Amino acid sequence: MFDKLKQIKQLKELQASLKKERVEVERLGVQVIINGGLEVEEITINPSLSKEEQEKLLVDSINEAIKKIQVIAAQKMSGISGFGA
Repeated sequence: MFDKLKQIKQLKELQASLKKERVEVERLGVQVIINGGLEVEEITINPSLSKEEQEKLLVDSINEAIKKIQVIAAQKMSGISGFGA
């Protein structure tokens, strides 16, 4: 039971730590910044691109940023007993 309580405490600490992480992805002037809570903090678009180009780059950038945060979360989670390898 104490192991479970320890894991819960570690997960809460991990969650707080991840919220402080920020990932920035930029492609052709379209920039996205998200935090470890998967919240978009900032978006910058390139007005010289067409609407379609902006939309595609925005989707690609958000997806890449999410993948990067997931990698960071997996790395941090592997350090918690009972999780990871």
